[in-house]
Order: sequence, then structure tokens, then C-alpha cells
Amino acid sequence: MTVSALLLIDIQNDYFPSFTGAKMPLPNMDAATAQAAGLLAAARRSGTIVIHVKHVMASNAAPFFHPDTPGAELHASVAPHSAETVIEKTRPNSFVGTNLQDLLREARVEHLTICGAMSQMCIDATVRAAVDLGFKVTLAHDACAAATVEHNGVTASSDMVQAAIMAPLAASYAEVQRASECVARLQE
Repeated sequence: MTVSALLLIDIQNDYFPSFTGAKMPLPNMDAATAQAAGLLAAARRSGTIVIHVKHVMASNAAPFFHPDTPGAELHASVAPHSAETVIEKTRPNSFVGTNLQDLLREARVEHLTICGAMSQMCIDATVRAAVDLGFKVTLAHDACAAATVEHNGVTASSDMVQAAIMAPLAASYAEVQRASECVARLQE
């Protein structure tokens, strides 16, 4: 039997448009988090290992996730239970500078279901790293949120960024599925 874990990455207050003082509100964050909360509930029911990843910037000079601020806290809708692990990171890749890989190896985890934010940064970096480290990955695309970005005078909407990230991950790195499909897998 394959041991699985659910990784909820950076579902933090600064990303929520409804959070007063949010420093990096993301379009679709509420909808993505509703899907992530469903995944979390299914993981808890099935006894799947749950790991919350929390990004905390090194200083208040960063644009968001300032240390020891309400904006850097995990959102209440996916708040960890006392038995669930919370890992703090300072880089987009959840494995860099953390004990995430050690925890997963100790638990003999082979498969990760991943969701969270931002799709074009921490989700992308963590999915690629996980696969490079030998984990099988399922990515719940509708439980992830992306930002609208601009480069060289071209603005890409959050929907376009989401598609541009999910398509290559689906082609080479992960099974990219709807959260409802991931829930069904967690309940098997």
C-alpha cells in the first residue's frame, strides 16, 4: 500500500482579498481554499498524513508574509489540528532549508497530493522538487491560486498564469486533477 501525504502550501492570510490589510491578494484564492478545505477534510477522515507549509519572509522588507504578523498566519479555513505538522520555509521550494524531505522519508511517504498558492511560484517549485526527489505527485489544480503578473509590458491574467503553470506540470511532472478527483483517491 502506498503511503500518501497532503501538502497544503502557503494558504495564508496575506493572499486573501477578504483579509483586512492583505499584502498580496490573489484572484480565486477563496475558491481555491474552499477546494483545499475539502481535501483537508478528506485527508483527515482517511488518516492521510497532513503537512501545512507556511512561508515566512526573512524580514519586514519583503512585500508580504512578514514575520510575526497576522498576514503570515495560516488561514482559519485550513487551520492545522494539533497532531498535524506545520513547516516554516523562507524559499518558494518547500524542501529548501526545511526538514520536509526527512519527515516524508521517515513516514515512508511515496505519494504527495499538493495544493495551495501561488501556482507560479511555490506550487511550481515544490512540485518539481518533489518529483526530482522521487515522489509521485498529484496536484489539485482548482485548489491552487495564481497571481496576475506582468513582464515586458505584457500582463497575464491569473487564469492565464494558472493554465501556463498547470499545463507543463501535467505534461511532465504530476497528475493534475480537480480536487474532487483527489478527494476520491484519498477515500480509497
